[in-house]
Amino acid sequence: MTKPFFVTGTDTEVGKTLISCGLLHKARQQGLSTIGLKPVAAGCNQTVEGLQNEDALGLQQCSTVKLPYQQVNPIALEPPVAPHIAAAEINKPIRADRLVGYCRGALMQPADFKLIEGAGGWRVPLNYRETLADVAKQLNCQVIVVVGMKLGCINHALLTYEAVVRDGLTVAGWVANQVQPEMSHLEANIETLQQMLPTPCLGVVPYQEQPTPESVSAYLKLPSL
Repeated sequence: MTKPFFVTGTDTEVGKTLISCGLLHKARQQGLSTIGLKPVAAGCNQTVEGLQNEDALGLQQCSTVKLPYQQVNPIALEPPVAPHIAAAEINKPIRADRLVGYCRGALMQPADFKLIEGAGGWRVPLNYRETLADVAKQLNCQVIVVVGMKLGCINHALLTYEAVVRDGLTVAGWVANQVQPEMSHLEANIETLQQMLPTPCLGVVPYQEQPTPESVSAYLKLPSL
């Protein structure tokens, strides 16, 4: 089975979904079949088909293998807060093994490029004992780190890299995503990351007012499959 990639971020709101969709689009452009999953999502909206998340819908739309929404996003939570807090509010605790089971079921579908998007950063709690990192570990994912280019990003990127490696996983690459129209010393920050992160840079994505998977994919390259 193709080893999946797990997309994590240096923080929340750093563009994980945008980069994930860009990577899925890039893979499709190269003739690869793709699956994108978001096993847990908070901040979902009520629809006629139940709770759905905008980010998960984006991954579903960008995937060439068309899975039911419930397989793309099996745990959908309405409050826009940390997943373990949202789950506690409705008395439905989240367990890593449950998420792993959902993901394994979806990942059994044949595809060349399989991607799982996390929520927030590497250590986002699922409960008081487990984090989303435990899901990536049990699935033996390769990890892609999305670095939101803002003050503090170098520290966050290095800490995230160290945590992933300490957990026994490989960082397949990182993406610099410019999340603000202007950042002081942007190029110097990117150069520092290129020198200090011992893993490939998969792209430097400039700030875009209305980004699309297609526009973002032009700045990305796929990790080694």
